[in-house]
Amino acid sequence: MSATEPPSYPIDDRNRMKRRHDRGFYDHATVHRLLDAAALCHVAYVIDGQPFCTPTLFWREGSRLYWHGSSASRMLRSLEAGTPACLTVTHFDALVLARCGFNHSADYRSVMAFGQARLLTDPAEKQRALVVMVDRLFPGRTAQLRPSTGQEIKATSVISMDIDRAAAKIRAKGVADDDEDYALPIYAERLPIRTVLGPAEPCPRLLPGVARPANLAGYQDGRPLEDALAEAHALAGLP
Repeated sequence: MSATEPPSYPIDDRNRMKRRHDRGFYDHATVHRLLDAAALCHVAYVIDGQPFCTPTLFWREGSRLYWHGSSASRMLRSLEAGTPACLTVTHFDALVLARCGFNHSADYRSVMAFGQARLLTDPAEKQRALVVMVDRLFPGRTAQLRPSTGQEIKATSVISMDIDRAAAKIRAKGVADDDEDYALPIYAERLPIRTVLGPAEPCPRLLPGVARPANLAGYQDGRPLEDALAEAHALAGLP
């Protein structure tokens, strides 16, 4: 990589686009932007010859990803020595109806990140990660809460993965028919899909006088979720 090129992840057979190379992006800025605008990922491993894919909350710090799970999980117990993993996120932007079935499609933004998943075993590192897990979504939230008990911390495992390879794939072209098909009397359209926040539903057992904290102001009715998540990541001061 030259001094004028943006930082990018290395490319090899794992993350190189096999087709539609124009949709592939490997630069840190694009990959990280899509990761930070998401909260839910899917992590795939192979354990004892059996593939597993698990949905879970995650966050990014620099080129390292973290996610959590129950200490009783079969997969988490297999990660102490490290194991190859693939973490994916997808932003589903639209359904695309074309003039033939072959050209029906979807607009989306996605990331696949590859690396060695490892269980955090250092108590101080795990404690810090559990704080970030909350504060990445809701900056300053942990300081407002009852401290987690030792048993609660013991019951939660945290996994980290340095991103070794990664690729973003983006389709944002809407209807794309063959040139001759535009003359056909067939209806076509793009159906946008947006994930937005609904109105907050306060716990019915709140004590009198307990108000919604100001640091939740970014989560407002009607706001796109990805905007709130990207803002929270920035406010949390994560690299």
